[in-house]
Amino acid sequence: MNAVSLADIEEAARLLDGVAIRTPMDGARWLSERCGGEVRLKCENLQRTGSFKMRGAYTRISRLSEEERARGVVAASAGNHAQGVALSAKLLGVKATVYMPEGAPIPKINATMGYGADVVFHGQYLHHAMVAAREFEAETGAVLIHPYDHVDIVTGQGTCGLEILEQSPEVRTVLVPTGGGGLLAGVAIAIKSKRPDIRVIGVQAAGAAAYPPSLAGGSPVQLEKMTTMADGIAVGRPGDITFAIVQQYVDEIVTVSEESMSRALLAVAERAKMIVEPSGAAAVAAIMDDPSAYETPSVAVLSGGNVDPLLLGKVIQHGMAAAGRFLYLRVVISDLPGGLAGLLADVGAAGASVIEVAHERISPNLHLNEVEVSLQLETRSAQHAERVSAMLAEKGYRVDV
Repeated sequence: MNAVSLADIEEAARLLDGVAIRTPMDGARWLSERCGGEVRLKCENLQRTGSFKMRGAYTRISRLSEEERARGVVAASAGNHAQGVALSAKLLGVKATVYMPEGAPIPKINATMGYGADVVFHGQYLHHAMVAAREFEAETGAVLIHPYDHVDIVTGQGTCGLEILEQSPEVRTVLVPTGGGGLLAGVAIAIKSKRPDIRVIGVQAAGAAAYPPSLAGGSPVQLEKMTTMADGIAVGRPGDITFAIVQQYVDEIVTVSEESMSRALLAVAERAKMIVEPSGAAAVAAIMDDPSAYETPSVAVLSGGNVDPLLLGKVIQHGMAAAGRFLYLRVVISDLPGGLAGLLADVGAAGASVIEVAHERISPNLHLNEVEVSLQLETRSAQHAERVSAMLAEKGYRVDV
């Protein structure tokens, strides 16, 4: 017998009616053109608190007994689950304490506090915060609201899957960003219970992909280390409940690189006019990596939009570089009046925009009458960047890309 049923998810949808937003399903012509078929975006970045997490958190807390509510709730989160718990607890009149790692994004910290939760910082990583949250649970009797590994959490997240079927009934493939697996598990049950012919695919950051080795080994595996900017899906071990569901219902798990997520985040911002966090762009990254791999019509879930503005700037620059739209050159020119002006004129004539210029006159690789100029340029595409480099070389410049 399954831990979560379609009927459970349908009941959660009734519970969340008027509380959670029925997020829009937007077309993505720019992705559809790549894939040769329709691609749509399920915009959970527009959900209350900026991610899907509120669906599960509200479902879980609303089902606590009066005695449990009186003891309060506690959670551990780097941000999205924290906000979902904080707002849900506020709406239900329950005291919430949230443990966050020291490096949690400031906007997520401020939002969690703004929803009325007590925030406590502990440890460098999420698992450190989780240890502290469990200690708080044992000391105070507060109810731990796990970010993914509980049937009520999975049930609440599954309501996103019901909406996908209602908003895009002709869908053939659904791609879901995946960390611990709560959203993926819930969406998979909702979709497969009604339409087993639809492919459901989980997408993980390559630097924090615990599901592939876990599925290969037949049980949850703890990663020894994780390296990813996608904190929303940086989970080192699948949940026991979520793993069993993913194992049964999900067709495939794919991974995406940091560069792919950067390119996808940039594309979503430029073409869809929406801000998502790196984890929120993971499903789009998978489609951009291999447009022919997923039968259309397909739906990519934008799971969250809570990104630190400073990180956003770095990721956009990273995405532009990965897409070949930033070009970094070192060019040796004559150290005579007009030398730099001539170089910049040639760069401008090639259609590139200069972002930054730096000189270096002292180097064992330079003659006395030479200077090395470091250029950071914005170009239109990878092909344009290649043409700019080739043009400068043709004009006699010594160019190092």
